[in-house]
Amino acid sequence: MELPNHSELSPRLLGFLDHHFTPTLHHNLCSSSSVFSLSLPYNTACDLEANLSTECAQLDAHLQHLHQNLAKLIISWISRSISAKSTLHKLNLTTMSPYGIQNQKMLTQDLPQLAMELNRLENIRSYADTTLQLEAMVGDLEDAVLSVVNKKRGSVLAANCSNPSVSTDQGSREEKFFQAVRSMNCIEDLLVSPVKFRPQWCHLMKSVDSRVDKTLTLLRRQVLADHRALLSTLGWPPKVFTSKIESGKISILPNPLVLMQVDKQKAYSESFLELCALQHLQTRREKRQLGLLGKKKLNTGLWAIDELASPIASRSEYHFSKWVDQPEFIFALVSKITKDFIGGVDDVLQPLIDRAKLVSLSAKEAWISVMVQALSSFLAKRVFCVLVKRYKEKKEKSEMISSWLHLIDLMVNFDKQMMSLVSSEAYLFTEDSEMLEGWSRGLSVFSLFSDRPDWLKIWSKIELKVGRMKLKEESKHERAWLADTKKEIGSAVDTTTERFLLYTREDHKAPLIVESALKLAWEMIERCKTLPGILARAQFIRSTAAKLLLYLLKLLLLQYKGVEFLSTDCNDGSLLKLCAVINGARYCESKLQEWSDDVDFLEMRIAEIDKNISIKDDMNDNSLFFGEEIKSLADLETHLLMEIIADLLHQFETLTEEYVQNKDCFEQEEEDDGLHRASKVMDFSVSVDILEALDTLRSQLCIINASLNPKDFSDLWRSVADGLDRFIFGSIFTSDYRFSEKGTSQFGADMRALFVVFQPFCTKPEAFFPFVRNSLKLLEMDRRDLGHLNFCSVTHLSFDQAEKILRNRKF
Repeated sequence: MELPNHSELSPRLLGFLDHHFTPTLHHNLCSSSSVFSLSLPYNTACDLEANLSTECAQLDAHLQHLHQNLAKLIISWISRSISAKSTLHKLNLTTMSPYGIQNQKMLTQDLPQLAMELNRLENIRSYADTTLQLEAMVGDLEDAVLSVVNKKRGSVLAANCSNPSVSTDQGSREEKFFQAVRSMNCIEDLLVSPVKFRPQWCHLMKSVDSRVDKTLTLLRRQVLADHRALLSTLGWPPKVFTSKIESGKISILPNPLVLMQVDKQKAYSESFLELCALQHLQTRREKRQLGLLGKKKLNTGLWAIDELASPIASRSEYHFSKWVDQPEFIFALVSKITKDFIGGVDDVLQPLIDRAKLVSLSAKEAWISVMVQALSSFLAKRVFCVLVKRYKEKKEKSEMISSWLHLIDLMVNFDKQMMSLVSSEAYLFTEDSEMLEGWSRGLSVFSLFSDRPDWLKIWSKIELKVGRMKLKEESKHERAWLADTKKEIGSAVDTTTERFLLYTREDHKAPLIVESALKLAWEMIERCKTLPGILARAQFIRSTAAKLLLYLLKLLLLQYKGVEFLSTDCNDGSLLKLCAVINGARYCESKLQEWSDDVDFLEMRIAEIDKNISIKDDMNDNSLFFGEEIKSLADLETHLLMEIIADLLHQFETLTEEYVQNKDCFEQEEEDDGLHRASKVMDFSVSVDILEALDTLRSQLCIINASLNPKDFSDLWRSVADGLDRFIFGSIFTSDYRFSEKGTSQFGADMRALFVVFQPFCTKPEAFFPFVRNSLKLLEMDRRDLGHLNFCSVTHLSFDQAEKILRNRKF
């Protein structure tokens, strides 16, 4: 057999042959020749053949095994497929049958209906259970209340306390009363869940509330009757000797609460606690009922203290009616009663309130509140109604206004006295704004305006009218527009630095009328401080104090328009009046800024923003309460300052017209008496053509410095210096004037004289004349220094401007 060529074999086959035969052939070539060694390749080939035959047999057996497994798997899959198909067919037949349709309907319709029915039955069971419980509780309540009503409180003072039957009846009555209280508490506890989760039970709750309200009214009527009878036996209310009040000799009134004996004190304590328990229940019920409507219940005081104040108010009202034309006696009597009894009320009733566990309630504040409300009610019915009627009829209006303001002053003083008696701080840290408003409303006699906003509007109109009349009358006097200045006009100007921290009217050099207007406005603000409600106070202040300040602004404008301020004749009197107007506007602006930063005004402004009450002002900071007034005053101040600055510059320009047009003065080489006249002033040779302008400017700046407040004067003279700097540079250096050596020296002397005018106001006045200073610096340079000139050291001048100045310099 012929072997294949080596190059025709594949790489895989070559690798196989090399692996099995190459080492053997190499060994044969290197070994010695022998017959035994030649037989080695034959043996290797035989072994290889045997191995290959074995592997082929194994592979054939494995392939046959795979064929057998594949056949089994195919048979198994076919069997399962047939079984699944049969099952699906049976399921379809079952669904299409009548029994299958019924099962499907049960799953989709009957089960949800069954669940709904079960839920309905559970609701019925719960409703019936709750109804039975409420029926039992209401029945127990009615039985207990009926027992309390039938067993009236025995007169402990008249009965013999050692009698066992009296003590037994009294104990049985108290037991029945507290049983009724417990029943009402249980009813309220049971109604909590239906209110939140069963609103559809509204008819049940209305029915229960109707029966409980009737029972509670009956119980309250009986307890109040017993309490009033007990107070009568204690000698309450005490007698009030009004004749001593009219004569001014007021003695201390006796307090029966302090003079009670032990048995009386025990009976009163029990009656007080019963009233507190009933009020607590009533408050709880009203809170639940108002909660359904989304409302909150305000503070209403204590029933027990109302029972103390009610007979006193009824007895005092007879005396009040005699003092309608003398309201100071009314306030004196109420103040006397409140102060004399407040100590005993606090000592006797506060421990009982704590024992009743009434949180955030003070006997002292409740007593003050009920007395204030009694006075407020009488004033509204018998005093203010008459005054309002007279105001609308416009009869004897001046007398009515005087009576109204006198009454307001009495109310302000009375509120201050009542607030001085309040010591509790419980309401100062409360987060409930409505509770705080109700508390402040109860302690202020001005609460009568909360219910009558039309009366509040009348009050604001009266305050504004009277304030305007006073301010208008004062503005007619020349003294009202004068200001106390710390310097004499025309005196030598002090070179020390002015004090810029301005506080008082004297610091601002403001006229007296501004102080009067601010005083009137602040009095209006002070009068309404105890007015309940932040928005009501804000509305009153904007209708009175704010409008009065705008009227002051109008007076300042009229004063400004009445000044004959002509550019050609800026006299000293006109300057003084204008400075007074500017000082007044500045002082008023600073005070309004100070007021607006106060906490009370910040709260009022926040309340207005929360209620979307917009104020007409263009200020970016909308948080200022007096933002509109501050902006108007600042605009007036700026306008007047700019007018004074413009007139000073115009006057200087007029007086220096010949000076800036006389170019020969700057170009002359030698002195010429016909063209140049000089005068020795302050060691400077100043041109006569500019001397009058400098003297006039210095005189007017001295007058303004002595009359104007330091802050505005600082802005004024800096603006004047800047204007003069630009005027001189634009008039002289932009022209084609040629500067000789002598002309340069003369111009330098004139400008240094101008700097001296501003010397009293700063250390280096030339720093405020950058254009003139740098131009003069270029003119005074030697020819030798021009080669080393660094234009970076010449500020405020462009390269072209500096080049033009140097080009016009004659050497």
